[in-house]
Amino acid sequence: MTSPKSNGPAGQSIRPNRPAVNAWSADYLDEQYEAWLADPASVAPDMASFFRGFDLARTGDGRPATTAGAPAARAQVSGGATPDDDPIAVHSLVRAYRASGHLCAELDPFGREREGPASLTPQYYGLTEANLDRTYVLPDFLGGEPMTLRDIIEVLDETYCRTMGVEYMHLESDEERLWWRERCESTRNRPDLSRAERVHVLYQLYKAEMFETFLHKRYIGQKRFSLEGAESLIALLDRFTETAAEDNVEEVVMGMAHRGRLNVLNNILGKSYEQIFTEFEENWQEDFVDGGGDVKYHLGYSGDRETRTGKRLRIVMASNPSHLESVNGVVQGRCRAKQRLRSDENRDRTIAVQLHGDAAVIAQGGVIEVLNYSQLPGYMTGGTVHIVVNNLIGFTTGPEDARSSRYCTDVAKTIDTPVLHVNGEDPEAVVHAAVLAFEYRQRFKKDVFIDLWCYRKWGHNEGDDPSFTQPIMAGLIKKKPSTLKVYAERLLSEGVISEQDVEDIRQNLDDQMERAQSKAASEPSDPTIDPGSWRWQGKGRDFSFEPVETGAPREALEEIARVLSQAPEGFNQHKTLSRLLTKRTETILEGKALDWGSAEMLAYGALLLEGNAVRISGQDSRRGTFSHRHAALRDTETGALHIPLNHMREMGRPGVEGQAPGDPGAGGKARQARLCIYDSPLSEAGVLAFEYGYSLADPNMLVIWEAQFGDFCNGAQVIIDQYLASAELKWQRWSGLTLLLPHSYEGQGPEHSSARLERFLMLCADDNMQVVYPTTPAQCFHMLRRQLRRPFRKPLIVMSPKSLLRRAEATSAIEELITGSFRELIDDPRFDGGGGDRKKVQRVVYCSGKVFYDLAERRDEIKRKDVALVRVEQLYPLHADLLAEIDGRYPEQAERVWVQEEPRNAGAYLDFNNRVQEMLDWAPLPYIGRQASATPATGSKKQHAKEQDEILTDAVGPAPTGDADPKKKPEKVAAGSSYLGGLTEVERHEIADAHIHDVIFPEIDL
Repeated sequence: MTSPKSNGPAGQSIRPNRPAVNAWSADYLDEQYEAWLADPASVAPDMASFFRGFDLARTGDGRPATTAGAPAARAQVSGGATPDDDPIAVHSLVRAYRASGHLCAELDPFGREREGPASLTPQYYGLTEANLDRTYVLPDFLGGEPMTLRDIIEVLDETYCRTMGVEYMHLESDEERLWWRERCESTRNRPDLSRAERVHVLYQLYKAEMFETFLHKRYIGQKRFSLEGAESLIALLDRFTETAAEDNVEEVVMGMAHRGRLNVLNNILGKSYEQIFTEFEENWQEDFVDGGGDVKYHLGYSGDRETRTGKRLRIVMASNPSHLESVNGVVQGRCRAKQRLRSDENRDRTIAVQLHGDAAVIAQGGVIEVLNYSQLPGYMTGGTVHIVVNNLIGFTTGPEDARSSRYCTDVAKTIDTPVLHVNGEDPEAVVHAAVLAFEYRQRFKKDVFIDLWCYRKWGHNEGDDPSFTQPIMAGLIKKKPSTLKVYAERLLSEGVISEQDVEDIRQNLDDQMERAQSKAASEPSDPTIDPGSWRWQGKGRDFSFEPVETGAPREALEEIARVLSQAPEGFNQHKTLSRLLTKRTETILEGKALDWGSAEMLAYGALLLEGNAVRISGQDSRRGTFSHRHAALRDTETGALHIPLNHMREMGRPGVEGQAPGDPGAGGKARQARLCIYDSPLSEAGVLAFEYGYSLADPNMLVIWEAQFGDFCNGAQVIIDQYLASAELKWQRWSGLTLLLPHSYEGQGPEHSSARLERFLMLCADDNMQVVYPTTPAQCFHMLRRQLRRPFRKPLIVMSPKSLLRRAEATSAIEELITGSFRELIDDPRFDGGGGDRKKVQRVVYCSGKVFYDLAERRDEIKRKDVALVRVEQLYPLHADLLAEIDGRYPEQAERVWVQEEPRNAGAYLDFNNRVQEMLDWAPLPYIGRQASATPATGSKKQHAKEQDEILTDAVGPAPTGDADPKKKPEKVAAGSSYLGGLTEVERHEIADAHIHDVIFPEIDL
């Protein structure tokens, strides 16, 4: 057929090798459509798009499109002519089942009918009784086997409208949709279980139900958040883990809330009856806490599960609080870290499983944060299997008050993810869903959801009466036989098992629990496990001020410096950035004063050369919010990414991310580890949870989360409170996670000034974490390196700098990086070897952070020599002995005061004042700083400057005459700065972002 001419210029022929779609050649379209149905990739992209669009096409009332030119081969009729719309209608009905069959699937555990859409009826498409016994051949349905419409509808009903409903037609990928279509329709969504497999499913239900029944009778009134009503979850997880092990999965990382947790711990992870009953007996006292341990249904666990074929699978359950869904990110980070440690590049040997509640999965923002980064390079884990235990209620809230969508799993569709809805009363459908979900995850490396429709036998807890708020559901539950009873009767009626089999199972399980309870009462069984692993050996939990050597050889620092400004051949660097990085290299090699960015990059590089991988993530981490880091470079023409610190030496053994170096590489030098640095999505809670989980898996990797501004840690407060600050005491979980939180007052207003230092200090007790506010690049260097050099791991909370990044006084000599260690307090350099006379000191000012430089500048301006400035670099744990030693160097009669930029009810004053009184028996310290305020800082630059001047005046003295105007003067730029030295004003403009320029480049008027 001759191709038509286009309407374009010169009448040029389009698609000369085949007819245009607009030619409406029915024969050609029939041929192409059949080919597309068999293999979407076999036709041209625009033709495939046409067919996809036609499949989705509807007129305004939702009926199928029947315009001229539609593919005539949609369905063929055997034996005689039919109306023109007949074939189209049949195929439209098939597609409607695939897309909407789940809407009338038998999912309700109480058997209540669900109103199905009219589009699932033949009449909707104009089909009549006369069509039911006509034979149709559908190329994309069961291999094109000739079938009557009656049989087609029966297959569709069984496949999509029984006890499993599948949502997959919304997936963008043709391959994925075809995969689901084949899996569902070839089996009619029913598993082919052997007798032994069916008996095994029954046994899992017995174990689940009898465990709960035993606890209910023996420990009356104790909360356990039982699984009753959702016992088929155990059959689901059992089949899932068995299938995973057979596919050579080595570890499953799980997270779940409290509902059914004890049952899962026992029947899936292998926590023994004795261990669990001991917790109920309460005759065992933890030897690692003093009243700070958590309740039993929050505790984590891990165990090795042996399958029926002898395979072994490691399963770990993350500890979590009652803050529902907060554990999601923790599980993802932990899974990712374990994949790295296994060199699991395909991400198919370590997988994540998340259990959700129906109310929480759609309502808690943490879920969407985790889903959002599930396919991002820095956070992907190869797909997570999500299982929603859908009790049709949240606490006392029904679905009609809990969400605005039909399903609680509709949140899954935001990331193009399939959903399997399954009735928990059909255990065989449940285990089939488990297999499908696993196979999909392994094949496509994407998340998948199982929505397990069940119920909650009791109230929110076993002492709650649900009939107060849900009287109808409570009535249905009261009359309903258990899943076990229904399934057991089914197998009995089918002759799969006998009454004696049932009695043997019951008796065996009952005897096991009786013996376990007796033993737990007389010989308590430790219900905890070693929370670490061999990787944590030698990492004690006791904090110590014992200094560790954190310096690095000059040769190593120079080796690092040389690569900081290097890029691969042909790499197009940003011209200004190239000059900046070259200046940085020269500054280090020439031994000039180092700025903050230089020292920080040297710290990372030294760790990498020593074999310690480093992971950093945050919303601007590669560049740094204040454009100081530039750890990753972008080709200005291609956008290609280059991370200089990953090209110092040969990389260690291969893996997805950083690895410890193996044998020496080229030139005999030890191989380096990897810097894994990522710009995160605009998330705080989800990303911080991820990094926390990551830090749990590997104590030998420096893991850092950086907030864009310190204030933004507010968005992750649940993770900070419930995990970072308290996990060691609650769950005996250790973490060396580092938080970089930009903090200081430069007139940027209440949202960009404070990292809420006071909140972290309020959370401090039991040496649970470290809170530091370093003031020099050398301190930053040693602070980061000591995280991995000491024989213990504690979270490190850093009030990191903004304007100090480039302040002339805030520099360090390279010699300070070669030797020495982090100093918890720094005596005044004027009196500590600087020639000042301590005997003449009349006031000792204690302070922390950037305000030290403001105080020192004012002191120099007015030439005052009787004021000493002592910096508290580590606020917690407070090194009281060192503080007493430094304070003892000054006259006893000299006044001691505390000075800070923050309001009185914020900052470090209240905490520091309390600690020195308790630890050193000091009198209360006088306070100099801003008055208490409901906001962290003023949004007026003029008011900020006025307040800052008042602080300096009260602490040191008024500004010199003629300079009384408190308007802030331009800060000096570091003479040896690897960024600003020698730059023109135009070049400074090029790297000064509008939202940060007032902090970093106050001398430039934009």
